[in-house]
Amino acid sequence: MVLAVDIGNSNIVIGCFENDSVLFIERLSTNQQCTALEYVISIKNIMELNDIDLKSIEGCIISSVVPSVTETVRTALERLTHTRVMTVGPGIKTGLKILLDNPVQLGSDRVADAVAAVNLYPAPLIIIDMGTATTVSVIDENKDYLGGMIIPGLRVSLDSLTMRTSQLPKIGLEPPKKVIGANTVDCMKSGIIYYSAAGLDGVIERIEETLGKKCTVVSTGGLADKIIPHCKREIIIDEQLLLKGLMIIYNKNKK
Repeated sequence: MVLAVDIGNSNIVIGCFENDSVLFIERLSTNQQCTALEYVISIKNIMELNDIDLKSIEGCIISSVVPSVTETVRTALERLTHTRVMTVGPGIKTGLKILLDNPVQLGSDRVADAVAAVNLYPAPLIIIDMGTATTVSVIDENKDYLGGMIIPGLRVSLDSLTMRTSQLPKIGLEPPKKVIGANTVDCMKSGIIYYSAAGLDGVIERIEETLGKKCTVVSTGGLADKIIPHCKREIIIDEQLLLKGLMIIYNKNKK
């Protein structure tokens, strides 16, 4: 069994794989103040709740966009599993050709998403990862990573709206009953959901115009299921995309 851990700005997603099967996926809040021991306790509890014997873990792999937490979680995993812990970054084989001005700048989460996508779906590809930020990655027909976009995430946009206005309340992301809201809360819900869905439809259309080809569009991330069903464009939701990418990378690099 292998533990795959994605450290995001808001959540740490932990997945356990055996061969190509996902045994569980759990989430912890990302807390930069937590010590390695606190993460040891949290991860150990997750393993016990899912009836996983720590002795059966043969290795771990981490992707992270929070450098201050990366080493803490790495230390926790090493202490807990007594195995080698890989970290996605320079020196790790991914099989991905990255055509950015500076490939090192590409976040390890986007690398993992792209690795999974090119192995599981037909290119050219557009990958939409909806978390704290919404990222868009573009892969051409040769499976080369061209670049993409970084967009404020749904929660970031909503928090900014409520913090900067005195009369707008905090809301959930449940869809309103109709597009045209008849009260403040429904107006806000309709605005964030349908504006975001239409924005993604428009981004996909412009990328395809630029490439001159139709693309396979895949979405992942904790907020994908809130927006993607309201898009007009056909978009595959793969909630496990990033963890699948980590597993592929792990297999490419294990001795």
